[in-house]
Amino acid sequence: MARNIYGLDLGSYEIKVYDKKKDTIWKEKDVIAIADKNEIFAVGDDAYEMYEKAPSNIEVVFPMKEGVISRFNNMQFLLQNLLKKDRQFARGSEYVIAVPTDVTEVEKKAFFDLVIHSTARAREVNIVERSIADAVGLNLDVKNTGGLFIANFGGETTELSVLAGGGMVMNRLLKIGGVSFDLAVVNLVRHSHDFLIGRLTAEVLRKNFGIFTSDSESVLTVAGRDLITGVPMQKPISISLVRAAMKDPLLECVRAIHSLLDRTPPEVRRAIHENGIFLTGGVANMAGLETYIEEMVGIKTRTALDPDICAVTGLKKIIMSKDLRKLAYSMLDENYRWMR
Repeated sequence: MARNIYGLDLGSYEIKVYDKKKDTIWKEKDVIAIADKNEIFAVGDDAYEMYEKAPSNIEVVFPMKEGVISRFNNMQFLLQNLLKKDRQFARGSEYVIAVPTDVTEVEKKAFFDLVIHSTARAREVNIVERSIADAVGLNLDVKNTGGLFIANFGGETTELSVLAGGGMVMNRLLKIGGVSFDLAVVNLVRHSHDFLIGRLTAEVLRKNFGIFTSDSESVLTVAGRDLITGVPMQKPISISLVRAAMKDPLLECVRAIHSLLDRTPPEVRRAIHENGIFLTGGVANMAGLETYIEEMVGIKTRTALDPDICAVTGLKKIIMSKDLRKLAYSMLDENYRWMR
């Protein structure tokens, strides 16, 4: 029986998987629910349904933190369960994993160990830098480009990368993502209205309101708790309040983009001005983000067609192409002998 090949993009909030045998891409929440501190109660989307609603004896945890694996055993259990769940999971498969670049080699190796030392008994595990997978997913000529700028806006991190000639020139991982925006909205609503809303409610506000659109008077009524009376109630929240909350984290992202461009070699920077900035990641879907980055940085900006699955689409192309497979590498290579 021919062995299968999986492409894995492990995000802080969502796992995206490409299954070569079925030629499908699927995604599931990167969450696990633990009952009484030692019993696995639910995984994936089922566990996420319990987030902010779970009883006191059930803890809902995210095994990934700020782009890297923080709870190794939980992550291993979650991945094994998701691969087996209603799917024909085969042992001895090959895996190609997208990893963030601006992390330590030990943190990178955790992604490798996650699969190689699991019950999956992987035959081979290769690693690809996530920004390179993003560029391949965007149908860009990674190997022959003079310069590309990829900004991946994820759940807990924003990864900024400058690529040229098939490799990484510069990279920076910011600890700012969808969660940072949501918590900023929660805090501003709390201080301005004495009204407490959950992070998921803040996420609904962020997704419904554009950050750089002509609309300035929209209002959305949300449920929460009045902090003065302590009574649950509904209150209207305006678009201007949500925009004000997101201003600081967005400005930090813009400053980081400027900083990276300032340190980029002149020839590569000229190519970036011609090619533009490309936005990927789940948060890149936010209405008006593309326009905001373009206005603030002064470089043409475009968003991927399906930004949330852009990296795993790139992994699919890398798996299918012999030429692109050279972009992936194994941590069993001689370069990583010191880590064995």
